[in-house]
Amino acid sequence: MKMIDTHSHLYTEEFDDDRDEAVSRAREAGVSRLIFPAIDSESHDRLFAAARRYAGYCAVMMGLHPTSVNDNPRWREELEIVERTLTQAPPEGIDRFVAVGEIGLDFYWSRDFVAEQTEAFVFQLRLAARLGLPVAIHTRDAWGEMVEILTQESRAARERGEELRGVLHAYSDRIETYRTLREVGRFKFGIGGVVTFKKSPLAEVVREMELEDLLLETDCPYLTPAPFRGKRNESGYISYICHKIAELKGVEAEEVARITTKNADALFGLGMEH
Repeated sequence: MKMIDTHSHLYTEEFDDDRDEAVSRAREAGVSRLIFPAIDSESHDRLFAAARRYAGYCAVMMGLHPTSVNDNPRWREELEIVERTLTQAPPEGIDRFVAVGEIGLDFYWSRDFVAEQTEAFVFQLRLAARLGLPVAIHTRDAWGEMVEILTQESRAARERGEELRGVLHAYSDRIETYRTLREVGRFKFGIGGVVTFKKSPLAEVVREMELEDLLLETDCPYLTPAPFRGKRNESGYISYICHKIAELKGVEAEEVARITTKNADALFGLGMEH
């Protein structure tokens, strides 16, 4: 059974003591590829170092996370770094960038930076559309604003002869929002460990979603699935997410793995064999 972890922070310091072992466990669990989202320039060295160490196994995104905008007087300089990195030759040892991410809106911690986060998000959406890259979108306590912006920017991209597409990372909103976003554009929906939580509202949403719209992700070291909740998450746990989705959809886990792997390959252009 071959799966892709489409959102893994395995390059962060939480894995400094056993990163090689965590990668080995992921491979043994059937994870055929990891995709690393960027956060901000402070973590780029770690991101690139891990991608080089596991060359051919890890793909890389580039973007500015919304919480890295908060209380950051240099956030526009960070956007310049993102644009420069994506439009110039990739760093040594990095083949290419497969997406602009992770980007988005996060008003959970504060609503004092709504304007700044919105400007950074729209800038990166337009950059991705111009470059023909998908986006990986983080949303927390901002679903209404997210739907509005994606609707407007998708329409504007089409008018420019471009397309806005990507994944709603760690999808957690209602089935109605999912249906609305399906009409907005070619978006996939990343499903992670939250779907395994006892009495998770997401489980009932996933039951009604189409497998062709889903991607598997761990968001490790965060959002650890049951039965490991409360411990550090890792990419090798993605099989628990896969099996839970299979249970909810009434299909075999192998079918979920096959379809979500195909979805990820098509979105990120990984060039995998099916």
